[in-house]
Amino acid sequence: MQKELILIGTTWPFRGGGIASFNERLATAFQEDGFKVTIYTFSLQYPSFLFPGKSQYSTLPAPSNLTIHVSINSINPLNWIKMGRIIRAKKAPIVLVRYWLPFMGACLGTILRIVKKNKVSKIICIADNIIPHEKRLGDESLTKYFVQPIDAFITLSKKVAIDLKLYTNKKAFTIQHPLYDHFGEIMDKKMARQKLGLPIDEPIILFFGFIRKYKGLDLLLQAMAILQFEHESNPQKIMPKLIIAGEFYEEPTYYNNLIKSLGIQKNIYSFTNFIPDNEVQWYLNACDFVIQPYRNATQSGVTPLAYHFEKPILVTNVGALPEMVFEDKSGIVTEPNAESIAQGIDRLYELGEAHFLNHLRKSKEKYSWEVLTYTIVALAKQP
Repeated sequence: MQKELILIGTTWPFRGGGIASFNERLATAFQEDGFKVTIYTFSLQYPSFLFPGKSQYSTLPAPSNLTIHVSINSINPLNWIKMGRIIRAKKAPIVLVRYWLPFMGACLGTILRIVKKNKVSKIICIADNIIPHEKRLGDESLTKYFVQPIDAFITLSKKVAIDLKLYTNKKAFTIQHPLYDHFGEIMDKKMARQKLGLPIDEPIILFFGFIRKYKGLDLLLQAMAILQFEHESNPQKIMPKLIIAGEFYEEPTYYNNLIKSLGIQKNIYSFTNFIPDNEVQWYLNACDFVIQPYRNATQSGVTPLAYHFEKPILVTNVGALPEMVFEDKSGIVTEPNAESIAQGIDRLYELGEAHFLNHLRKSKEKYSWEVLTYTIVALAKQP
């Protein structure tokens, strides 16, 4: 097979974090394996009324090592036809596409139908979600339309693999999310805290990522109130501070009012602007533990990020989150309620960071980008 691949999906000039960072890191992994990689990303990804954050666009320069065409308009059918013809003419052996939201089903499904007519390109989809976290009218029809031209799928969790069966019986393989290893290096905790202006010796936990209802930040805030009450009753119990690092993707008033009503202001450090890729390392290095108090989930990029920085993790027992967290080895699994989360945080501090380090370091080898690139190529070679 000729070593050439086209990737269709979000990259720069859109902001890193999540899908954009994943796609750029995956393209780099293929290039390291000798592939010629061309990326077609969006000139318009979401209409502004559909985007919950402050800005869709990165303030960082374009990656110097990647060939990126900013050319797909998600709401213009004439553009879909044009881009389908352009990509079809390239006759790349592998066309790799990301699917994470039914809104993209019409655009990507149309482009891929046209590409498929060259009878050369194998179309492989990495499916982050099949059933979205926040459902809208038309989701099912758009997903049905999208999956039709795909030759094979890779899912990043067993949950998504099960959801995929509702729409197709085409070949599918589940791979654990590779580690985000391009956000900086592990560094001294004190140095990271000094960079953020945080106390050097306090116990500190971290909630990291875009703030949306399903991620359960309010459950974690309620857990903090429980921990604060227990500490006031028994000062020997550890009372951690909480870093909230990430942009609100919904109205922040609810969370701000909750913090005040619970009386936990003194135990919260808020960094609620978008965290650019080159600043991620400071937050992960500064904390003792990473907390993911999700109400529901498929998979999460925060877990492999924590693995890279060798930070033990608390996740709730929802979706695929427990698949990468081994109880009392790489972290703690709790139920998605404030009481259980508070008990889990207690347990993390009872065991201590050092307890988890050996397992975290050994496990990092399993979540390599080479496993993902190998699987994509293998699927593309199958008849």
